[in-house]
Amino acid sequence: MIYCFDTYYKDNYANTAVIGIENWDSETPDFESNEITKNIQEYESGAFYKRELPCLLSIINKLYLNPKEDILLIDGYVVLDDEGKLGLGGHLFNELKREIPVIGVAKNNFHTLNKLKKEVFRGDSKKPLYVTTLGYDLQKASDNILNMHGEFRFPTILKLVDLKSRE
Repeated sequence: MIYCFDTYYKDNYANTAVIGIENWDSETPDFESNEITKNIQEYESGAFYKRELPCLLSIINKLYLNPKEDILLIDGYVVLDDEGKLGLGGHLFNELKREIPVIGVAKNNFHTLNKLKKEVFRGDSKKPLYVTTLGYDLQKASDNILNMHGEFRFPTILKLVDLKSRE
């Protein structure tokens, strides 16, 4: 299964949503869940993962992941530069003992990152999505994001998980 995650922050709590799909081009979820995390850490510039990683790990620990089949898709970066500095997804990959592939899809560019990211232009959008990964082929990940359901820049399922996190 492909598990897609997003976290929304409000006051002193976060709502993390997860949607699972069986196929990259799925239009509707095969699995949905969300979890509220209270007393979250304050945002720390350059260390965003410290705030969101506990939220992701908490909900992931309730899933029965299969390292041979499952893929995690996060809103954000897996690596932050071409030397491999870890972003949120990289820290998640390490926390999961480098057994479950993690793909990051970001809306904004990191200019220190060129070789380890792919730009994906979906639909008629002139603005790309930025794909990074660990444990999964970058070109294959980019092709999969390109072919996800939806005619606009952001795939249908990723829009839906964003909305679920804001509920």
